[in-house]
Amino acid sequence: MKLCWIDIRGLGEAKKAVIEEAVHQRVDAIVSDDTGGLALVPPTVRRVYLPRGGVPGDVAGADVVLFPDGGVPAGFAEEHPEVETGLYVEVVDAPTLDAACRAAREERFSVLDFRDPTKIPLEIVLAAAHGAEGGIITRAADVQEAEIIFGVLEHGSDGVMMAPRAVGDATRLRETAAAQVPDVGLAELTVTEVEHVGMGERACVDTCTYFEQNEGILVGSTSKGMILCVSETHPLPYMPTRPFRVNAGAIHSYTLSRDGRTNYLSELRSGGQVMAVDTSGRTRMVTVGRVKIETRPLLSVRAVADGGEEVNLILQDDWHVRVLGPGDAVLNSTELKPGDKVLGHLPTEDRHVGYPIEEYCREQ
Repeated sequence: MKLCWIDIRGLGEAKKAVIEEAVHQRVDAIVSDDTGGLALVPPTVRRVYLPRGGVPGDVAGADVVLFPDGGVPAGFAEEHPEVETGLYVEVVDAPTLDAACRAAREERFSVLDFRDPTKIPLEIVLAAAHGAEGGIITRAADVQEAEIIFGVLEHGSDGVMMAPRAVGDATRLRETAAAQVPDVGLAELTVTEVEHVGMGERACVDTCTYFEQNEGILVGSTSKGMILCVSETHPLPYMPTRPFRVNAGAIHSYTLSRDGRTNYLSELRSGGQVMAVDTSGRTRMVTVGRVKIETRPLLSVRAVADGGEEVNLILQDDWHVRVLGPGDAVLNSTELKPGDKVLGHLPTEDRHVGYPIEEYCREQ
């Protein structure tokens, strides 16, 4: 879970309401430039004191005190052993970037304020501090920027400090920080029938990401059964590999997205996201670059789980279209036959506009 620090400096009448919301959302810290503001914060939330001008007065009630990049004053730690310390670095040029790198490597907390909108300085700090034990907290202007900061260099900043513009922002920040993609359970399915079903439209999902060789997306004709379609990372006899692509299936098919939601393949759009899944069930969200929908001959694959759950996948009837089986086996769709084992996922919920819901629904 990424850290969420709420900055209440400069808040007026909304301060109390923002603190109440932040505490309710279990944010990790609240930052104030006076200890009077921290007095409103319960001890269940880390209270961070960022004094005006960098010179602290009475630090009573503070759990963490932040100092400018000049460092912690001599003797402060001995006088206040109950208080943690960190540095606040405003990065505006090469010297302050160097200071940010030092702070990230050496301090318990380093709060970094990058005034340049590019994220390259943050990338440099994250690389310089790789393996360090301290926490890097990066200032974000809003929730949208926070989401970007969480993903820089794939690892992202340890946390974000954000000043809410209104009540509700703390909730949205917490939701963004918690938006990790859970793994999915995969099941071995036994193919029972393979049938040519004529012509129809199929979707190739081209993403902005290279897939691994044991990775693809889950696709199925019903919301309660999907088969793992592999990406085009494996050699083909007549064309180069396209490791960003999954030749996924007919346009009516479901695939998984964030928060357990499904999308039809026909709904995916450039700039959207789809869930990538590997043969161990590990997941990640990848960005869709485009979806190619073309008329092709189609093949229907039916399979059954050990518990009797039936799964159907309609995909392009072509040798280079493949699915994954146990042990990372890559299976050509045109060579599938009854008895073959494939990997799939068996959601238990029915769906309404893609969202899981407990209701009666029969798909056949």
